[in-house]
Amino acid sequence: MGAGNITAKSKLNLKKELLEHFGFDGFKGEQEKIIKSILSGQDTFVIMPTGGGKSLCYQLPAILSEGVAIIVSPLIALMKNQVDLIRSYSSRDNVAHFLNSTLSKAQQKKVKSDLLDGRTKMLYVAPETLTKQENISFFSDINISFVAVDEAHCISEWGHDFRPEYRKLRDMIDEIKPDLPIIALTATATPKVQDDIVKNLALRNPEIFISSFNRSNLYYEIVPKGQKEQTLKSIVKFIHSMKGKSGIIYTLNRKTTEELASTLQANGITAVAYHAGLEGPLRAQRQDQFLMEEVDVIVATIAFGMGIDKPDVRFVIHYNMPKSLENYYQETGRAGRDGLEGKCLLYYSHKDVQKLEHLMRDKPLSEREMGAQLIAETVAYVESGVCRRRLLLHYFGEEYKQENCGNCDNCLHPKEKLDVKDSVKIVLDTINELDERFGIEYIVNIILGKANPQIHTFRHEKLKSFGSGLVMGMEANFWNSLIRQMMLEGMVRKDIEEYGLMKITEKGRKFLKKPYAIKVAMNHQYEDVADDDDEVASGGGGTAAADPVLFEMLKDLRRQVAKEKNLPPFVIFLENSLEDMSISYPTTLEELEKIQGVSKGKAMRYGRKFVDLIAKYVEENDITKPDDFVMKSVVNKSGMKVFIIQNIDKKIPLETIAKNKDLSLQDLLVEMETIVASGTKLNLDYTLEQELDENEQEDIFDYFRGSHDDNLEHAFEEFKDRDVSIEQLQMMRIKFLSEYGN
Repeated sequence: MGAGNITAKSKLNLKKELLEHFGFDGFKGEQEKIIKSILSGQDTFVIMPTGGGKSLCYQLPAILSEGVAIIVSPLIALMKNQVDLIRSYSSRDNVAHFLNSTLSKAQQKKVKSDLLDGRTKMLYVAPETLTKQENISFFSDINISFVAVDEAHCISEWGHDFRPEYRKLRDMIDEIKPDLPIIALTATATPKVQDDIVKNLALRNPEIFISSFNRSNLYYEIVPKGQKEQTLKSIVKFIHSMKGKSGIIYTLNRKTTEELASTLQANGITAVAYHAGLEGPLRAQRQDQFLMEEVDVIVATIAFGMGIDKPDVRFVIHYNMPKSLENYYQETGRAGRDGLEGKCLLYYSHKDVQKLEHLMRDKPLSEREMGAQLIAETVAYVESGVCRRRLLLHYFGEEYKQENCGNCDNCLHPKEKLDVKDSVKIVLDTINELDERFGIEYIVNIILGKANPQIHTFRHEKLKSFGSGLVMGMEANFWNSLIRQMMLEGMVRKDIEEYGLMKITEKGRKFLKKPYAIKVAMNHQYEDVADDDDEVASGGGGTAAADPVLFEMLKDLRRQVAKEKNLPPFVIFLENSLEDMSISYPTTLEELEKIQGVSKGKAMRYGRKFVDLIAKYVEENDITKPDDFVMKSVVNKSGMKVFIIQNIDKKIPLETIAKNKDLSLQDLLVEMETIVASGTKLNLDYTLEQELDENEQEDIFDYFRGSHDDNLEHAFEEFKDRDVSIEQLQMMRIKFLSEYGN
């Protein structure tokens, strides 16, 4: 074989070939130049953001070249999808194959037979497949056109998905055929990672194609993570506002994906969880459901997304902070691949940072140090008051010259800027005095005069710049933010070879010679919230205070309605339902149905007078309703209710039901009361027969018939001489509600 065979192909009419083999009438961006580079036998390096059409850059040359192209891909699970997609464009199934550990001996034999016969143009392999000696020997004997290394960032320890086996690829290729052309492709690579890829694959004078990282249609926003209930409510409200549109929510662990998907389902959103713990067929089914729009939202760990070609994902939400900006960029990049709307929300709390650090605790020291730097970059992005787009592009080595992109939270709501001329000079003087040999954290410690063992070792506490920033009265957060904005302005840079060391640029040197006024936006300050952990809130109910005046008015109305209907007041509405009404101010029957313990039937039967009274009260007192949206909880509205009803139908003892749900008997009785108040009958005769005789039950019923309030303490006072417990009275009231309230 050799480059000569490939060179002849470079004279083809590529647009005609594109139309014939893939049905497209034109190339995107630099696709045509990249394809010509490969067809000429040139080593080629392609950095093209998600949705740019990377795959076509090696698929078309593979079809047009003699022999088979070896495509190295890290994800075995996605190889079949990629092969199926290529086959769908061709009349022959053997145009593409994959070879990995999932194939049986017979299947592997068939693949190798097609390769030997020259029928196959593309072979997808995992890097592990290349390391086997039998495969190296086999590949040495067949005609190979070139090697494509997909997801090439996996070769770099500084990449967001480092895989050690990628480091062996160059040696494997040399054993097979040293002069094979190589194309390396990735969607995300910082300048450091780009350098690593070229060196580790030993690319020979490669043609390098870097597409812009700017996804102008994507909107970026950071949302402070409040308490769990608030965060979930915010997410559910947002998804309701995007009704019927596809979205992905990324979380840190499997448990959260399941719980969050359940919460969304309980609130009328079609959602499924996706994570590595699911069986392969179920994962594939859920992926297909998402692609076929049978579900709107997929809640996933980062196991989901690579190789998923769905152009109309309209939002990507990060429930937890991603571990690197590469991850963030790649995951948000799954939104709006058709060039239309794409909203990217990240819910941030510093506790997420601590979780990520905790996950790294058992890794080798070098990996922990690199991981810590990647996390620090992400935190800096999240907390910055600067244009999000400008920060992201700068991270990937691209300059964004517009001051305001008009499509991120910081540009739509800009922060006040401070004049930092003197502070910039302090930073530059400090870096100078440190001979440009240290990173940001060390520099900030010097500026603030914070000595530590490392500073004492170098005797840097004696430097003129030690403590030089104290006069400005600013904390570490300010100096960190300032240094990062100086990087954006091109005054300092991070060294690529000795990653993390701060170097002064030519622009920075000019500033030192002749300082000038410079203004920067300050960082956001996010407050920590006590309970923002990964446990998805399953109980309802906030802690808002009830309106005491309205509450009393509602109780008076309930007494009137009860008198008209000749029923005890609590049969009309429970007291906790009235309390909920005096918090939420429902003014329509639809809103009333969202109140705890109020079914559609109950709202229609008794609700009109209550919503009319509330509407009049709201208008007369000029009250702003707190929120029209009430989030349904998973436990109360679905699992818990069904569990209780089913177990009572089976006549399971109440203590056992409570224990199985980790509830006290009192809590269980409250849940049961809510169930019957909202229209579902519960038959407690099996347990009441063991607790109370017929006469006692009849006397208690008579008491409830004539009762004018909900207060069980009053009932207990009435029956205390007859050895009746408050729990037994509550059970009788549930029975009474079942018989008279439904």
